[in-house]
Amino acid sequence: MPRPMKWRRVAYMPQFTYFKPAGIPLRELNEVVISVDEIEAIRLKDVEGLEQGQGAEKMNVSRPTFQRMLASAREKIADALINGKAIRIEGGNFDMAQRRFRCGRDGVEWDVPFEEISPDRPPVCPECNSSQVQPVFPLGFHGRGVGNGHGRGGGLGRHRGGRGW
Repeated sequence: MPRPMKWRRVAYMPQFTYFKPAGIPLRELNEVVISVDEIEAIRLKDVEGLEQGQGAEKMNVSRPTFQRMLASAREKIADALINGKAIRIEGGNFDMAQRRFRCGRDGVEWDVPFEEISPDRPPVCPECNSSQVQPVFPLGFHGRGVGNGHGRGGGLGRHRGGRGW
């Protein structure tokens, strides 16, 4: 039996999740689907300029896993550019590196690094110490996922359930 897939840590949720060639109607386009964790690998390596070992550490995966995600994302991007396909970003097994929380009492919002989130100690509002706190998901995030990143439908990713802490 294969071992369960490890959650990949993602620090950036893409604001734009669909790209298509100009001048071609959507109904005439094929598309490639790139997972959120693959986009994070591209961001860390090609935008931030990190070495693969550093990127793997930031995503909490092994270096070979990081390399596979990077190669997969680059292959899909090349396919889309060369063959005139649309790119959809969705799916994957990831957990946000930070969580944003909102106080139900005074509306204050703040970020908590993933490492500081504890199931034994739910967060309290830094302003009023209220425990009426709820997680705020990134724009466009629906908290449900497609898991393998294939097809249309689902939210932006497969995300750990629960209350977010």
